Amino acid sequence: MKSIKIIVNYLPQYHVTKENNKWWGDGFTDWVATKTAKPLFENHREPRIPLNNNYYSLDDVNAIRWQANLARKYGIYGFGIYHYWFSSNQNLLYKPVEILLNNKDIDINYMLIWDNSSWKRTWKKEKFANDWAPKFDNDLEKENNNGILAELIYGNEVDWKIHFEYLLKFFRDKRYIKIDNKPIFAFFQPHNDFETVKKMANYWDKLARENGFNGIICATKENYKKYHLEYKIRYTPLSPEYFINKIKYKIKDIIADKTGKIRFYNYDKCWKEILSNAKKSDEKTFLSGFVDFDDTPRRANKGRVMKGATPEKFGKYIEKLAKIAKEKNQEYLFVTAWNEWAEGAYLEPDTVNGYAYLEQLKIAIEKVNKS
Repeated sequence: MKSIKIIVNYLPQYHVTKENNKWWGDGFTDWVATKTAKPLFENHREPRIPLNNNYYSLDDVNAIRWQANLARKYGIYGFGIYHYWFSSNQNLLYKPVEILLNNKDIDINYMLIWDNSSWKRTWKKEKFANDWAPKFDNDLEKENNNGILAELIYGNEVDWKIHFEYLLKFFRDKRYIKIDNKPIFAFFQPHNDFETVKKMANYWDKLARENGFNGIICATKENYKKYHLEYKIRYTPLSPEYFINKIKYKIKDIIADKTGKIRFYNYDKCWKEILSNAKKSDEKTFLSGFVDFDDTPRRANKGRVMKGATPEKFGKYIEKLAKIAKEKNQEYLFVTAWNEWAEGAYLEPDTVNGYAYLEQLKIAIEKVNKS
């Protein structure tokens, strides 16, 4: 049996960009959402504070080197880094992965997870679009625009080749995660014009072979057979809202706070559903678990909050999930997330739990790999 290798989802939204400044105010990064979070109900643990006030900036190579060293120390194999390519003319939040690429001494493996959707204002009704920071939209619906901040444009084969050639420099990096000399690349939204996604994946497979690989492995969070892609990642790259939406009618104790808007979810029941589904998975499914979840820093009283999470529970559940993956000879196991601070999904140390989640992860994976 193969040893389990942990890939943690990694958010690059922690450095100032001109687009962040324009859309959400000068100096905006996800740290702004994290720092300005308020407790919205009794015993609500907000704001979440990084240990030693480590509000790093990911345009600093030393911050990325620190992350990689910490991840390796606790047995993490690689980062699944979100990729925000909108068109041949617009690519955002690319700086951290390019810093990683250009500093070969940083000892961490990685792959890219394409969030192939547009960015929009909260008020804009648009399928397959991400309203990134609803709490910070304020009265911006009064802007004289259509509510789309960055538009996803797939284009044609010319554009797909431009995109592939950008990706190629990462694929050629020996740290880029591959299976049988095939780079792994994930689609966040395969159902966003899946016919085009399928054609693009097939074209990229051809280009990969022309460039010395055995092809490309395109993974999706949905049924990979439906989308004619090679692998499925069961619950990532999407954060826990995916399985929350899938199983919310099975969880009887979802309640709302006095505003009638915040939704609460039971940590144990969500994990039991994950484990139940994992047992039914096939060999082409990468399994995934999560640390915790609370997106009220971004969504305020329209957020979703997981209740009942502890490092000890996380360790217990991730061990069970890793055992299932190992029994099915599935090498890679995804965890949401390394640093989704404004969604309460992070392994990085904070002022309440310190390194406890990382410690539990390391204990669980070492135990499974020794068995």
